[in-house]
Order: sequence, then C-alpha cells, then structure tokens
Amino acid sequence: MRIAQVAPLAEAVPPKFYGGTERVVSWLTEELVRQGHDVTLFASGDSETSAKLVACCPEGLRLAGIRDHVASHLAMLYHLRRRADEFDIIHFHIDLLQYPLFEEFNHKCVTTLHGRLDVPDFMPVYRTFTGMPLVSISDHQRGPMPENANWLETIHHGLPAENCRFSPNPKDGGYLAFLGRISPEKRPDRAIEIAKASGVKLKIAAKVDKADQEYWDEVIEPMTHHPLVEYIGEINEDQKHEFLGNALALAFPIDWPEPFGLVMIEAMSAGTPVIAWRNGSVPEVIKDGVSGVVVESMDEAIAAVETCKAMSREGVRRYFETRFTASVMARSYVAAYESLLAGDPDAIKIPGLTLGAPAAFNGVANGAAHPALRAV
Repeated sequence: MRIAQVAPLAEAVPPKFYGGTERVVSWLTEELVRQGHDVTLFASGDSETSAKLVACCPEGLRLAGIRDHVASHLAMLYHLRRRADEFDIIHFHIDLLQYPLFEEFNHKCVTTLHGRLDVPDFMPVYRTFTGMPLVSISDHQRGPMPENANWLETIHHGLPAENCRFSPNPKDGGYLAFLGRISPEKRPDRAIEIAKASGVKLKIAAKVDKADQEYWDEVIEPMTHHPLVEYIGEINEDQKHEFLGNALALAFPIDWPEPFGLVMIEAMSAGTPVIAWRNGSVPEVIKDGVSGVVVESMDEAIAAVETCKAMSREGVRRYFETRFTASVMARSYVAAYESLLAGDPDAIKIPGLTLGAPAAFNGVANGAAHPALRAV
C-alpha cells in the first residue's frame, strides 16, 4: 500500500525532546515500513525515518523559534495535494487545516485526532466538514464531537516492544514514579500524598512549563521537601526507561479527560503496573488487577500501592504485548485503511473548485524542487 503519513511540523519525527504525537507518528511509520508498505513521511527536515522523507521545513518549528505554524502547514498541504494521486492512503496527524483542502479526497484520507476534543473553538470545522474519516485514540475521546462525525475506528497507541525494556525486579523494591509534566490536571499533589500515606518513596521526573510555573512555585515545590519525595526534573528517553523499569508502580493521578496517556503503556512495557484515576481513556488502557489498578479516591489509591507490590510484572508485560505494541497499532491502521478503501469510492466534491497547472512555490518556478520540500 502507498501511504502518506503527514506529521505536525512543530517537532522532528521522532521528537528531539518532548512531542507525543510526533513520537507516535514515528512508531507507526517505521512499523508500516517494516511490514512492507511504501510509506512517505511529510515532516520537518531533521526527522529520521526509514520511509521516504519529504522535508517540509528545515527543522522542527518550535526549536527553530517559529511561533505561528499555520503558514508552514499550509505550504506542506499545498504540495501534498498536488501529489495526492501518488498515494492510496493519506494519513493526517495535524489538527484541522486539511479538512477543506482535501474534501474531494475523503475516500482515501484519514485523520487521527491526537488531542482533547472538547475545545469550542474547533467545533465550527467539526460541524461543517463531516466527511473526513476520523480515528480516535480512545472511545472516551469521542464524547464532545458532533453526532455526525465520520468515525472510522478507535485505535489505541502502540510503541515498539523493545522501547521500554522489561524490568522484572525493580532495584531496592522500587518507588512510586510520576513522569511527565507538572500541571494542575496531572495532579502531582495526589502522587505526593499517596507516597506520604503509604510510606513509599516517590520520584518525580517532570518538566515545568512557563504556564505552570506559579502552580509549581506555590503548590508543588513546597510539597517536595518531604523526605519521601524526590524531584528529579526532566529526563531523556534513555533515563526514562530505567526510571520506569525500577519503579514499583507508576502514579497516574490525572484530573482531566486524558485522550490516551502514553506514559501508561511505557510503564506497562517495562512491567511496571499503573495506579490511575478513572478519567478519560484510563479504563480502556488499564486492565484493573492485571496491568494496574483503576481508582476513584485517595483511599483506593493508597491501598493500590500494596496491590501493586503483589502484582505480576510478567503479567503486566504480557498485557502490553497483547494490546499496545507498534505492531498491533500498525495492523489496526492497515485494517482501517483497507476498510476505507473498500467503501464507496465517490469523492465528495467542492463546488467550483478546480486545480490548474502547478504554480510557483515560495518563489520557486514550476517544476523546480523547493529546498524545504526536497525528498531526503
């Protein structure tokens, strides 16, 4: 199958630092190539992939200091639209701009929605362009969407089985781990209280964004002075594997409708069970009593620490391998692609829209390759 994967341009694929969507795009792209598909990745020029790379900007826009990303994405979509006939499937991982531009190609387009969907500002597009086939990353994520949204499938994220190595025996009995971002909706305060009440050490590996600096300064930082609490700060991918593998359990005490939560399956890959609040996608990702404990109160969370001590880490890993590997994710996407292509091939037309001869792109004459859209 000839597949175009269209990534956000904010970060490289995979990202140099943080970037959950770009990391998932990388895992999916590499696995589709491994399974024998002809994949073209539209992404930033500093991306690394075994697919054919079309570099749509020299480097990830965030690290390049470019704040407004709309212009770069429109340029990418312009170029992609003129190559649309080269692909059997065009798979978007960007938010909204493709909806009007690719309406006549809905018969072979897929958009995975990676974020929360209860954003009122986006609803005019969702209500107007109802033909775009959509993939949700959890069933719960779909809740706020219009009833006539064109859902193709729910496909949970998956990561390479070797990405977070299985760790059967945490060092020194392990600790509670909190990984990600310091913010009110992630509830690191709950994680600290669980550690204090259970008498188990908590290690916090998380970044503090500027938007959450006040929350850190006034609420969380004073709580980290307890002897059972250790704040590590940001960690890289290699450090993350050891951090999760040596944990007794991952604390995931969220207080918002998390669309998926990659850190849960990263922990499960290491064999580390997850103590997670019943919010958002949690009941779909965690099998209670097998890969972790789903809780609804502080008392339940504190009791779950003892439950996790007796939980089979081999069982946690087996559950991950069954449900959340990149191989499982890619096979699910291929099945969704095939289902879409087997449907009605008649495209939705936009009245009055015609495409003439290719125009100059960013001042480059017709037929010339623009350096920002070179195939690497």
